[in-house]
Amino acid sequence: MLLPKDRGFIHRMPSEITPRAVFEQRRLLLAGLGTLAALGSRRALAQGADRSAPLSGARSTLPGAVTMDKATPLAEVTSYNNFYEFGTDKSDPARHAHTLKTRPWTVAIEGEVKKAGPIGIDELLKLGAMEERVYRLRCVEGWSMVIPWVGYSLAQLIRRVEPTSNAKFVQFVTLADRAQMPGLNSSVLQWPYVEAMRIDEAMHPLSMLAFGLYGQVLPNQNGAPVRLVVPWKYGFKSAKSIVKIRFVEQQPATSWSLAAPEEYGFYSNVNPSVDHPRWSQATERRIGAGDLFAKKRPTLMFNGYEAQVASMYAGMDLKKSF
Repeated sequence: MLLPKDRGFIHRMPSEITPRAVFEQRRLLLAGLGTLAALGSRRALAQGADRSAPLSGARSTLPGAVTMDKATPLAEVTSYNNFYEFGTDKSDPARHAHTLKTRPWTVAIEGEVKKAGPIGIDELLKLGAMEERVYRLRCVEGWSMVIPWVGYSLAQLIRRVEPTSNAKFVQFVTLADRAQMPGLNSSVLQWPYVEAMRIDEAMHPLSMLAFGLYGQVLPNQNGAPVRLVVPWKYGFKSAKSIVKIRFVEQQPATSWSLAAPEEYGFYSNVNPSVDHPRWSQATERRIGAGDLFAKKRPTLMFNGYEAQVASMYAGMDLKKSF
């Protein structure tokens, strides 16, 4: 599929970058069907790339912030990732993200706010009370994980910078540094990677700035030093390694909706009744759970957070606003 002419390159979607047969084989390996040698190698790889320090938070009491689902093993969470800045294969981020330097780090606050300006990562860490929240993460490709994140509600930062009445959307811009990120040599997307939400979505208590997982500082391959986690949306909405947060009046462009607007909408809420044009979203495979003969589980509306977030979309046609 060609992108608009002014972009001058061929865009390939994730399933086109990796042959489907190979992709399915990797899913089975990561579900526990690989050889013991392959499993040990993947765990060693995850441990080698994860040089993080402890980071704890109080167990959240926020409705929806704790699921009874079994958490995905840390080795899987840190070795099976979408982070195209380090490569398009699921194992590339764990192999290559050691090049990412997370100190010093600054997040620029821009646009329709009263308190624009840079915020250093150490100051950002102190802006909210750290919590552990166990969220499901559902990928548009059909796999899911359950991850204990450490961080706080994005709303705490938003209130701190005091958006003006013109701020209707929040855009997130991620790091794009070719010296640190070998995947930027690929034309799979326009760089830097950008994502966005309506401001009411960003202010929802479940929208989270995450600085850690499993009681540790975020590993580089998982979006260090700070990333977004929006549990009722597909995983690609949760921008990693954020360097700018912009408050704007008009709905901004986002990376995947620019690349393939017929496949990736602005809202990207998990909705089993809205298929991706090339595959069903009705079921999912939980990484690290089950084997070749395990049944896929039904995909839950809003990824299981319907009770908490559905009211934000009352009256909307969620098949058109996908």
